[in-house]
Amino acid sequence: MNEFIFKTPACADEAVKLNVAEFSRFLAGGTTLLDLMKCNVEAPPQLVDISRLTTLRDINFSHDTLRVGALVRMSELAADKECQRLAPAIYESLWQAASPQIRNMATISGNLRQRTRCGYFRDPATFPACNKRQPGSGCSAIEGINRGHAILGASEACVAVYPGDLAVALTAFQAQVILRNSQQQERRVPVEKFFLLPRDTPHQEHDIAADEMIVGVEVPLSAALRQSHYLKVRDRASYEFAAASAAVGVEMQGDIINDVHIAIGGVATKPWRAYEVEDALRGKAFSEVLIRQASELAVINAKALSHNQAKIVLIPRVISRALLAVGKPS
Repeated sequence: MNEFIFKTPACADEAVKLNVAEFSRFLAGGTTLLDLMKCNVEAPPQLVDISRLTTLRDINFSHDTLRVGALVRMSELAADKECQRLAPAIYESLWQAASPQIRNMATISGNLRQRTRCGYFRDPATFPACNKRQPGSGCSAIEGINRGHAILGASEACVAVYPGDLAVALTAFQAQVILRNSQQQERRVPVEKFFLLPRDTPHQEHDIAADEMIVGVEVPLSAALRQSHYLKVRDRASYEFAAASAAVGVEMQGDIINDVHIAIGGVATKPWRAYEVEDALRGKAFSEVLIRQASELAVINAKALSHNQAKIVLIPRVISRALLAVGKPS
């Protein structure tokens, strides 16, 4: 691990100003950044410790919105009874992530900024070619062992899969990331657009400027979110990233699907909204046959690599199971 300067700002505005320095990094729970520093993927000359900024630790429910401060711990939000009642998919995405020890430290903002678990990205000594780590060097995963890599949203420059759970649920239900810059100006970015496709710049992963920090996340409290579910399929029952996952929610009017929200994880380079499936379901009578047929549309644009063809079969089944868990087939 490299040597670094350690700063402890007194407030969020001071933290943003301190972090403007090139390659400076915010440190909250440390569950992502310290891992990357240990394997020499990240070597920031300065760390700005924001873990003590209590103004970013609130969980607030209004009649139509959930607002979560950037430094709320994953376990804190998962333990919130209103979150469990009004946003079950978000709750389920939280408690199925990582381990209890990590959830007790990891923050909401840090979780959103986590980087891929691609083995080629995280082992620079063995695999120097990684466009996400060093632009223009190549992608070792495309011709390598790529069972866990992306079938959606990939490019010739990068096929690394986005590993998180929470952002998938937030994408499904149109959450927004709240950013604040060094001029104390705030802007809001839909979570879906906060994550960038790799294209030919896979090292640019998020829509966030050098002088901005995440101060919170807002989620509309819709009827579909209240009737929602997050299903995660993985190789083992705990402390494992998704082979495929789905965050779904439905608003029913009798037997008719009045509204539906679907996002998928474990199979794409970013949290992936399944618009084709939603369009095929909205306004139709809920039935198992319809659900299974529509779920196949999630992979119409999928492109498998040499070792991950199973994901094309797996993700429609995960979507179907999640929808059948919250709906009422006729």
